Amino acid sequence: MQSAISLSLSSPSPIARSGVANTGNACWPMPRSLRFCGLRREAFDSAASFDASSLRFVRLNLQPKHSSLSKVSAVLKGNGAPSSSGFDYDLVIIGAGVGGHGAALHAVEQGLKTAIIEGDVVGGTCVNRGCVPSKALLAVSGRMRELQNEHHMKSFGLQVAAAGYDRQGVADHANNLASKIRSNLTNSLKALGVDILTGVGTILGPQKLKYGKGDSGDKIITAKDIIIATGSVPLVPKGIEVDGKTVITSDHALKLEFVPGWIAIVGSGYIGLEFSDVYTALGSEVTFIEALDQLMPGFDPEIGKLAQRVLINPRKIDSYTGVFASKITPAKDGKPVQIELIDAKTKEPKDTLEVDAALIATGRAPFTKGLGLENVPHLYCIGDANGKMMLAHAASAQGISVVEQVTGKDHVLNHLSIPAACFTHPEISMVGLTEPQAREKAQKEGFEVSVAKTSFKANTKALAENEGEGIAKLIYRPDNGEILGVHIFGLHAADLIHEASNAIAMGTRIQDIKFAVHAHPTLSEVLDELFKSAKVKVSASSAVAEPVPV
Repeated sequence: MQSAISLSLSSPSPIARSGVANTGNACWPMPRSLRFCGLRREAFDSAASFDASSLRFVRLNLQPKHSSLSKVSAVLKGNGAPSSSGFDYDLVIIGAGVGGHGAALHAVEQGLKTAIIEGDVVGGTCVNRGCVPSKALLAVSGRMRELQNEHHMKSFGLQVAAAGYDRQGVADHANNLASKIRSNLTNSLKALGVDILTGVGTILGPQKLKYGKGDSGDKIITAKDIIIATGSVPLVPKGIEVDGKTVITSDHALKLEFVPGWIAIVGSGYIGLEFSDVYTALGSEVTFIEALDQLMPGFDPEIGKLAQRVLINPRKIDSYTGVFASKITPAKDGKPVQIELIDAKTKEPKDTLEVDAALIATGRAPFTKGLGLENVPHLYCIGDANGKMMLAHAASAQGISVVEQVTGKDHVLNHLSIPAACFTHPEISMVGLTEPQAREKAQKEGFEVSVAKTSFKANTKALAENEGEGIAKLIYRPDNGEILGVHIFGLHAADLIHEASNAIAMGTRIQDIKFAVHAHPTLSEVLDELFKSAKVKVSASSAVAEPVPV
């Protein structure tokens, strides 16, 4: 999907991410017409600053290569009535990833004549190079861990022979899943009559664009509104040479072309943690390289501490913290991968590692190379391309929010209600603020913060599965019952988080949700007990804060 847009501006400087050298960053002004679909102010942190008056966000230095174009066509069936506004389309979306797909489906439902431009393959980052194939690999790692845990199996009275795996079979499982989901998305667009236009999309001016191979055969179309949904690419910092074989990004790792004996993972966020789960289950030793002073810096500290005790300490994983990988050289001429480490603060040389492979898991960057859109009205940006919340479901929600706005509805998406999950074994999930963030907010706004916790060890279903390791944590306001954040570490945490995220989205207070009934015995009772344990002042009458458009 990253080849779906061609625009013109000079290359910017990259942002420093965990485990890499700080190479500086640059903020740049965006046109007021480029809208970000009703984000809450709290959704923006210091790393991606946003100013409502100038609409500024960080640009990144990206130079991905265009992928080959694929031929996709659609028959117009239920794609709204012909545009009565004098344009070829009511809405054109550049990028057919999950965000673009969600926006297109909702647009057709609202009666808009819609087209989607794609220069790579339908599905974008998530389906082809992200959450879909990675979950296939993690499903394998989960099965392997269970089969390899003799004590766990014996506790059920089961005896299992030594577990093994076929690397190509595992890789095929991930590839086949991506192909199936890609086909499903394509068919759903065709069924609704969305025009799938193959090629690189280029903004020519207000409500005017072209698509094609970038030659004389390009076709020009007009649209009342345009959505940019061009996704993201792996962020590879300066000094790191990626060869796609021994020094790789997540795009390469998902192909599982080989399983290294020893792999260094630069960055201990979602991507790094999930791949450490996969590689260690398949027999690799892992070394984390993290720029900050602790692993898992993006998680609630209490959850991160417990997760580290379960997901890292017992496994064949060691780590370096407070260091940058200033230079990484691929294996060649019989020599292993060379990694030079420097102190994150002093920049003095720290150590040199020699490993079989290195995975660069330092995050992803918006694919907005050459985004010259000054004074272009009716233009919106969603998903990874706006760099605010790089989650496929966030992109889809933003796309739906845009369609609501262009059809005359004043819709505001509360980004604090959007959940996130790390699909390790056990899983980690979260929604809203961490405890430090909540306490900082409380200090500024003058309210009290309380915390409630429950353990999976007290849950019947978790104990029946012999999976009692885990906790759920609720951060809330005792004065009015507002849920500020929920964090879960444990069995099926990614599925359990949605009760909390929906409560935040709907503005449901703890004193109301604690009366909800949960089936017994189920893991959902972890959340039931969590809400019931919260101490809310009954006399409270102040309303839960509403989303504020910026």
